[in-house]
Amino acid sequence: MLLEDPYRPPQISQQKHFSQGYKELLKARKILLVRLDNIGDVIMIGPAVRALRAYLKDVHITLMASPAGRLAAPLVPGIDATITERTIWQDMSGELTMDKKRELAQAKRIRKGNFDAAIIFTSFSQSPYPPAFACYLAGIPVRIAQSKEFGGGVLTHWIRPPADELHQVDRNLHLLESLGLPSKGRDLQVSLSRRSESNAEKLLRRAKVKLSEEFVAVVPGASCQAREYPIERFVRIAGRLARDGIQVVLLGSAKERVRLQAEEGLSSPLIHNLAGFTGVGEFAAIISKASLVFANDSSAMHLADAFGRPSVVLFSGTDRESQWQPRFSRSVLLRKHTDCAPCYRMKCPYGLECLDIDPAEAVISGYQLMSGGTPRRRHERLIETTLEGAK
Repeated sequence: MLLEDPYRPPQISQQKHFSQGYKELLKARKILLVRLDNIGDVIMIGPAVRALRAYLKDVHITLMASPAGRLAAPLVPGIDATITERTIWQDMSGELTMDKKRELAQAKRIRKGNFDAAIIFTSFSQSPYPPAFACYLAGIPVRIAQSKEFGGGVLTHWIRPPADELHQVDRNLHLLESLGLPSKGRDLQVSLSRRSESNAEKLLRRAKVKLSEEFVAVVPGASCQAREYPIERFVRIAGRLARDGIQVVLLGSAKERVRLQAEEGLSSPLIHNLAGFTGVGEFAAIISKASLVFANDSSAMHLADAFGRPSVVLFSGTDRESQWQPRFSRSVLLRKHTDCAPCYRMKCPYGLECLDIDPAEAVISGYQLMSGGTPRRRHERLIETTLEGAK
């Protein structure tokens, strides 16, 4: 294709281009969805999967996910199978080196799926062209994604993306809507297996959590250091809640369990440390039962939104709130203004100034959410005592 200006994308007749893509999807029997990121990112493709299921009822959908992301696949209704790949273009650690044999072997594994089409989901800062090229090498004839940049024939259906500020769920849906597939709802929906719910209830009962009374989930983990509110402050939040007679369930990975065990202030019989004892299914099931969730910008935030659980989110300056925040559940996002936000860093060089939030402020926000915005007598008293303790 010849371009008058090599830096400008060609002017494509979008109506014709996208209607062709829709027709090709209608003929597809096996579709590969590519979303190589974290648990929360996989949960946020749920509304897009729902739309595909509504219009392509008999299609078999496989998700190509990262080792972390694949754990969330059972929570997303409509995904039939999962391929797990660790890819060089998604490697934030820099541990993977160039290896032609490894890349060709990956393409061979994808080829075994005999996919008719690939739909590649990305955030605003990610390029779809590396995964699209892998799908090209794997012989997938239809390759659909959105990008600001033109990439030749790597994509068979190249869609111009929406504004960067748009929420990730809406960005995912924009990809399908541009093809002529309307959304079937923009809210997150999570499917819990009976086994996960049963195991979660057993864990809570074993920890002596009274399920007849409210409990608060406190989740101190995140995918990177720059998004983590200091764990000692999460401990202070848990301690304040326990002193007010509220049950607290700490959740997270085995790494968070070790870090929490090193902290003082968790000796109350009302604080139950279940970090490291749950799979993703049980983790989600416990959040679904919580009266309130304290979390970072993390999968816990997205799960709370999916289950309609109120949440207090310690939202660092790494990203714009508009791209990731809860949209359907009651929530309070706490962040200090800093000139460096949004920084998109994995590690903060400035001592996490954006998360310099007093735990008392977080607790008060939580009590206000638990009371539905108009404090009931009990929560009104708790807000008063928290304010007094903060003086």
